[in-house]
Amino acid sequence: MIEELQRIPETYLKNIEDTSGLYEIRVQSGSDIFRIFCFFDRGQLVVLANGYQKKSQKTPKVEIDKALKIKKEYENEKR
Repeated sequence: MIEELQRIPETYLKNIEDTSGLYEIRVQSGSDIFRIFCFFDRGQLVVLANGYQKKSQKTPKVEIDKALKIKKEYENEKR
């Protein structure tokens, strides 16, 4: 869907507020809900960072911090 659609509905891909370019992919399988953090490289490549099984309404800060750390490491390696 991310590859084929011009604009992904927020139901499936949402920008994480107060972050620089971090997004959350939303996936549901049966009654299980999963979130996968990702970011874009040059607007073309979707880089998947980390994911977790959603069990509460609020996104755990530790998961956002982990994704931001992965994003920073990725960007540093590209330099």
